Amino acid sequence: MKEERVKKTVVFGLIVLALVALVVPSLFAACAKPAPAPAPAPAPKPPPAPAPKPTKDKITIGGSRPLTGDGAIYEQTAFGPIYKMWIDDVNAKGGLYIEQYGKKLPLAEPIIYDCASDVATMTRQVERLMTVDKVDICLPPAGTAFLFAAAPIFNKYGYVLLGAEGGCTTLTPQLPTLPYFFGVLNYSDRYQLPVFADLCKELGIKKVAMIWLQDLHGIEYSGVAGIEFDKAGIEVAMSKSVPMAVEDVSLLLLAAQAAKVDALCVFAYPPQCFLTVGTAIAMGINFNAILLGPGGCFAAFPGAFGPAVEGVMFEGAWCTKSSPAAKAFYDKFSARYPPAIADWWGHILYQGAIEFFEQAIVKAGTLDHSVIRKVMATSKFDTVLGPTWFDQFGEGGCLLAIECHAGEIGQWINGIPEVIDPPNKYGEKRTAPPEYPKPAWPKK
Repeated sequence: MKEERVKKTVVFGLIVLALVALVVPSLFAACAKPAPAPAPAPAPKPPPAPAPKPTKDKITIGGSRPLTGDGAIYEQTAFGPIYKMWIDDVNAKGGLYIEQYGKKLPLAEPIIYDCASDVATMTRQVERLMTVDKVDICLPPAGTAFLFAAAPIFNKYGYVLLGAEGGCTTLTPQLPTLPYFFGVLNYSDRYQLPVFADLCKELGIKKVAMIWLQDLHGIEYSGVAGIEFDKAGIEVAMSKSVPMAVEDVSLLLLAAQAAKVDALCVFAYPPQCFLTVGTAIAMGINFNAILLGPGGCFAAFPGAFGPAVEGVMFEGAWCTKSSPAAKAFYDKFSARYPPAIADWWGHILYQGAIEFFEQAIVKAGTLDHSVIRKVMATSKFDTVLGPTWFDQFGEGGCLLAIECHAGEIGQWINGIPEVIDPPNKYGEKRTAPPEYPKPAWPKK
């Protein structure tokens, strides 16, 4: 029995060994079998075709400008000639390259509505330009009160308002909420009247009289002048306002003469400035100094009064001696327009501002004004003014930097305009010593 059990055990063991001998090599063979080759990677998809550039053939421009009325002289001799020359200059070089469209776009013939020198008409026309005509660029209106009324409209519709004729001091506190406003002219409180007060001290002026227009310009200038004269210890012996349609200032001139003032300031527009000087000449009433607002800076002023303008001062200012660039600009301007329409306050500032605006549009690469205004608020470009930039008020609107001004106060000396600012922290901008006292009116 024992032997039989042993035999069965041996036989069972042999069977197990036989099975192991058969299975193990198969396992090793399975392990040694190479892995299947990976499936080929799918061919890469071609990159999507770039989106086609949007199509546009030209840049549209519009403006509400005073073609008629009291302000018509601004369209004729102030910003009007500058924007027209700019359009021609841009188109002569094929337009402005706008990256968004991948090409240069010419400037279209501007859509100009006549506001007839009326603020309410201007506001309606500006809104039409933006909502109906949908212009790409909206030109500024003319005049301090007009800028004040237009600024909220430009801001509402997101258009850059590049200020031209008008220095709206009243807007300054609102600039943080008006990011699309870019003031260009000298403002009464931003250095212009402080400089004039310093000039009065230098010349020994002790007593002044003021005639000012019953509108925002006259209110601002007379108000700031009163503050600055008080700081300088200068007495304001007379301050009288006149309406826009004033036709007679003889009583005011007699009152200023009776007060024995050294200087007469006329804070008004061209019609009132021309009227005041013409009346003073006719009456033979003269002062040691006369300062005129807009109008005294125009080449049409000596054109109207001839040698009688000698020694008359004006708000501004620049002249051909201000810089080589200023001389080159005047030569170019007078080659296109009659020299009689030169503006020795605003022209160089308007030209510098519009050159700055052009470069900002090209740098932005789009006609989207939200992008353009950001470029304008943060950039410095070379223009006829030299290095040019704007001072930003918070995240809001901007004013042309004082350092970019060619001058603050001008004077007609030997028949030509000169800058007579006293030397100051912004440099020596005087191009001739001031003439004081002013000569008497020439005899007829």
